[in-house]
Amino acid sequence: MESPAGRKDLPVLDTVSAPRRILWKNVTTVLGAAILIGAEVFGAGFAGGWAIANLLGLGDYGVYGFQALLMGLGAIVMVQFVRHGMRIEPFTRRG
Repeated sequence: MESPAGRKDLPVLDTVSAPRRILWKNVTTVLGAAILIGAEVFGAGFAGGWAIANLLGLGDYGVYGFQALLMGLGAIVMVQFVRHGMRIEPFTRRG
């Protein structure tokens, strides 16, 4: 089919799609793994911050600072983990 301008028109696609369904098995798999790995990541950040600050003799505020820094990095790692997990095991499906 051609338009008056002489170019071929694209076919009209159905814009109303089937509703999305939640794939609970994938959701529980990714979130369960995130909980287990998150406990280790945040525990390592807490302990690592304490150990590094005490090793360097930075005092209480140094401990809190290193713990906050390492736990913040752990939060970034966990967000990336869940995002990649959602790519591998999608949380929703059409239809």
